[in-house]
Amino acid sequence: MKKRPTFTAEFKAKVALEALREQEPLHEIAKRHEVHTNQKSQWKKELQSNMAAVFERKTDRESEKIRQKQKEDRLYRQVGQLQMEVDFLKEVCDKLGLEVPKDGFRE
Repeated sequence: MKKRPTFTAEFKAKVALEALREQEPLHEIAKRHEVHTNQKSQWKKELQSNMAAVFERKTDRESEKIRQKQKEDRLYRQVGQLQMEVDFLKEVCDKLGLEVPKDGFRE
């Protein structure tokens, strides 16, 4: 079975930019870069839909990163809390001589 080629982000951007310029037919661009026409078209659409991100304010990107970090921290705290509860329940079961179900404390 033939392995699919992988392309770098720089290569994809170069091909997509050439397609956006429309200085030559799309099939010629695809042939020259040895890429299927559909793949080149997909990269072109992706470039068009993400161009605005280049002009986003740095503070907008940074605030999004901060929000993501806060969400991640909250989820880690929640996982830690749940793990403590499970450990507590296992300890109580041990003290009472109860067997902990193999699949945990699920209903």
